[in-house]
Amino acid sequence: MNASSPIDRLWQTALVLLPLCAGSIVSARQHTLEHLDVLGVSARLSGELTVMLEEWCAVLLLWLVLRRRGLSIGQLVGGHRRGLHGFLTDVGLAFAFTVVALVAMGLSARLLHLAGGAGSFEPKAPLEAILWIPVSATAGFCEELIFRGYLFAEFKAWTGSATLSLILQGIAFGLAHGYESSYMIVVAIYGWLLGALALWRKSLRPGMLAHGLQDASLGLLSFFLVH
Repeated sequence: MNASSPIDRLWQTALVLLPLCAGSIVSARQHTLEHLDVLGVSARLSGELTVMLEEWCAVLLLWLVLRRRGLSIGQLVGGHRRGLHGFLTDVGLAFAFTVVALVAMGLSARLLHLAGGAGSFEPKAPLEAILWIPVSATAGFCEELIFRGYLFAEFKAWTGSATLSLILQGIAFGLAHGYESSYMIVVAIYGWLLGALALWRKSLRPGMLAHGLQDASLGLLSFFLVH
């Protein structure tokens, strides 16, 4: 069967999403980041390690799918390498986007009367805070690659509509955060904003930076406010 046939693409997409779907279901049941109950390890620390393992596992599966199709991770990320100037532009866009996204998400949560479950997984101990940085970087890279890169492209191939694909990947992104309960609606809105940024820039780089920056800053801010 040809690797680009609809049936082949469907099972490949299901394979890539399997770790994230399983993690979302488990996290919804545990009401926090999915984790194993490891003796001597806090639920938060275990959750951070579990999420990183889960997301890199999904990226490994994605790499295998892309390799089968003769594509690369770099092609999925898109954009042109423009040296230091390009990097600084992406960083500036990431900071500006983060401010806009936080305002939009805050207003959405307020209008919809929704509250997130952030307190259940944000770092409380020094080791958890240190590990939160690579966790945030992992989320920024892996989730943007999977949802705004791969999944958006798949939805577009199936529907032929960039707008519908943008909507669908945002919904999928929200559903992948089961621990957020009803706040998944706001997470989906964040996914739509990140998708719009990727479409505008024709690159995942600004969104990767913004996603990682937002996760890191909110988690570390919570930690330092408590201590």
